[in-house]
Amino acid sequence: MKFSYFPGCTLKNKAKDLDEYARKSALTLGIQLEEIDEWQCCGGVFTTASDEVATKLSSVRALAAARAKNQDLVSVCSACHNVIKQTNYAMQTDREFADKVNRYMAPDIQYDGSTKVYHYLEVLRDVVGFDEIRKRTVNPLTGRKIGAYYGCLLLRPVKAMAMDDPENPAVMEDFIRAIGGEPVIYPYRNECCGGYISLEDPELAKKKSNMVSDSAAGAGADCIVTACPLCKYNLVKNGSKIPVVYFTELLAEALGIKEVKNV
Repeated sequence: MKFSYFPGCTLKNKAKDLDEYARKSALTLGIQLEEIDEWQCCGGVFTTASDEVATKLSSVRALAAARAKNQDLVSVCSACHNVIKQTNYAMQTDREFADKVNRYMAPDIQYDGSTKVYHYLEVLRDVVGFDEIRKRTVNPLTGRKIGAYYGCLLLRPVKAMAMDDPENPAVMEDFIRAIGGEPVIYPYRNECCGGYISLEDPELAKKKSNMVSDSAAGAGADCIVTACPLCKYNLVKNGSKIPVVYFTELLAEALGIKEVKNV
């Protein structure tokens, strides 16, 4: 099965290994990720101002490119996924916004919100299936106690993202079980790490990050797994007491693509 793929800026620059793990793991699982031609930055954040169009146009172009190939669109970064998914939802539900976008992009692109958008985790759950991943696992993460960190962008806003229960999600814990690990539930797994205020108020960002990592460690986690490269960076930068890994790293390790390491 083929998907249009939006890697995002971070995974194409500072986190190239995480992108590589995503691509190689997908191939092992029978999924081909076709990177969108000439994609641009998603914008980094979905601006909620109803009259703001410009920062969302790159997401619309990516969505239209996937539609042109008759493919669903998959992203790996939670921040990119949030912007693209919210933009797609706005194109579906906000007639005034959609009209502004299409008038701006005419005559080259006219987009109606018809592309289906997946986060990579959703592909693993809904397309491949965790039972199949369990069968394909050659290096199970037996004995590893892993705290899933969702952050604030993967699940919210609920209507637009429609991925999992925002208060009691399960997709990452089910993923951890599928590759042989033991998920650790802890209080701050859905809280913001402070990434978006790291320049404005670095001390508060550090405090919020440490609350997350301390919460996971206090609940018995050996490491934290996240689906956002920016969250990973922020938690590590602010001194997490336990290792922070990206979910594609763990997947590649379990599938035998990445060398097994004790973390």
